[in-house]
Amino acid sequence: MAKNISSKKTNYANNRPNCLKVTKKAQKVNLQKVKVKDEKGNVVSVRLSAREIRSLKNA
Repeated sequence: MAKNISSKKTNYANNRPNCLKVTKKAQKVNLQKVKVKDEKGNVVSVRLSAREIRSLKNA
């Protein structure tokens, strides 16, 4: 079971079609399963956003 350790939430924005009728739309976070080593060296499966995964690879 992957733990969701990301603090990101769903963003709500306006949907504006050509008739200019405003409705709300949900922009979901791009969460992906990744295996990461913890402090003890154990491999743990976690759910991170794509931006957090990219920052981990660069660190």
